[in-house]
Amino acid sequence: MSAETFNIVDLFYHTARKIPGKKAIIDRDACTITFGELQHQVESAAQFFLHKGIGKGDRVLVFIPMGVDLYLSVLALFRIGAIAVFLDEWVGLRRLRKCCRIADCKAFIAGWKVMTIGWFIPEIRKIPIKISPPYKAISMTTSYPLTQKNDTALITFTTGSSGMPKAAKRTHGFLWEQFKVLQNIIDPKPDDVNMPVLPIVLLINLATGTPSVIADYKSHKPQSLKPARIMEQIKEHRVNGLIASPYLVKELAKYLIQTNGHLPDLRKIFTGGAPVFPEDASILLQAFPRADIEILYGSTEAEPIASVGGEKLAAQPDVSKGLWVGKVDSSACVKIIPIHDVPLKIENDTELLEYELADCEIGEIIVSGSHVLREYFNNTQALARQKIFVGDQCWHRTGDSGFKDGDQLYLTGPCHSMIREQGYWLSPFIFEHHLQSQAGVAAGTLMMWQGKRTAVLETEGKAKQREIAQQVKQHPDIDEVIFINKLPRDPRHFSKIDYKKLKIMLS
Repeated sequence: MSAETFNIVDLFYHTARKIPGKKAIIDRDACTITFGELQHQVESAAQFFLHKGIGKGDRVLVFIPMGVDLYLSVLALFRIGAIAVFLDEWVGLRRLRKCCRIADCKAFIAGWKVMTIGWFIPEIRKIPIKISPPYKAISMTTSYPLTQKNDTALITFTTGSSGMPKAAKRTHGFLWEQFKVLQNIIDPKPDDVNMPVLPIVLLINLATGTPSVIADYKSHKPQSLKPARIMEQIKEHRVNGLIASPYLVKELAKYLIQTNGHLPDLRKIFTGGAPVFPEDASILLQAFPRADIEILYGSTEAEPIASVGGEKLAAQPDVSKGLWVGKVDSSACVKIIPIHDVPLKIENDTELLEYELADCEIGEIIVSGSHVLREYFNNTQALARQKIFVGDQCWHRTGDSGFKDGDQLYLTGPCHSMIREQGYWLSPFIFEHHLQSQAGVAAGTLMMWQGKRTAVLETEGKAKQREIAQQVKQHPDIDEVIFINKLPRDPRHFSKIDYKKLKIMLS
């Protein structure tokens, strides 16, 4: 299989021909599809899409929950060289309309409920082709176009902290590089059964022949999570690998501890997308004593950047200077540069070397590597702000602050939240950890508000706010305390504080 003509669906086809009777996806409604059945349906759907007028290079908005229909649709689009524009379930109406305007799609694939709502949304109503699964069987045998490694395969939207979503443009070559890196970390075995709650990982499972169990979990309603149901699924299908957000893994762990539950088959847990602190790792170790726990640090544009084992993290409880996120992955090159909220132009390696900060100095984390996204779709402003091109080498600006100590990486939080104080940085991210450890505080952060260093707190139950305020204000870097009913979290992983929404709420 030549790298020049690689399409990830080809790898799936190769796998499906070898193990046609093996389970590929076990959906939430107990619907199971084998690799052979899925291959047949992908082929049929690909012909149906061609019949409907979708061709190579056409952008197709896919708004389907994680399940058989989603991966059937995406693989069929890859098969014909079309571009799958993927939207998460949690996306709101305003964001949906913005994403539609950016992507300018030729076709829209969604369930009938979403399709009905779509008729009231101008940006969706103007899309020429609209399709809902299941797809009609077509007896066509149209040949497929040749797919090159630089052809776009997938467009996903980053969570982002700005008002305009960034459309991450993933080529087939990029997906292949990302596949190789993540496959090396996850290391799937022939007898594994995985529960991948992160959508991109299920594509890896389909390529490697690993059965995937769809978690009974609505990502757009994280607080509706029922850990008991997840536990039942893991037991029923003998899942030995869980790949999910810290929120889901931690909620499941707390439930197991509270109920004295056990999941003896679960041997591998991978989590990432939000911070995991040492005490969180301790909870996971208590709940999953037989599992190898790996915590990944990365972003939409670069996954992974670094990783650390659960036992190692739990043994390093001091986060006063920064959260240890582990050793930089061998696939990535990481540097720390001064924090600047402007586009940067660096001409050559010598200039980059001079710009780079020394070990243990806090700055912005930048990363390069074959699995690092090089471009965005239809967003030159984001490209200029997030990327630094030194010759042909692309450096991605993560927007995260931190520091290196040799090959070990430490995180100090989003650059835009950092507070500059007389020659040193205050990290709200580190204060989040400090404040959450205070009695009666469910969550909290530090921010500059009306010229004062202000702790914004969410309390537990009927905690006495006056006593908490007195306790918190003993810290020399805290001037004021504000209480809020609920701190806003990021919609994707429901773990990180959404600073932009918080400022709006306080206003």
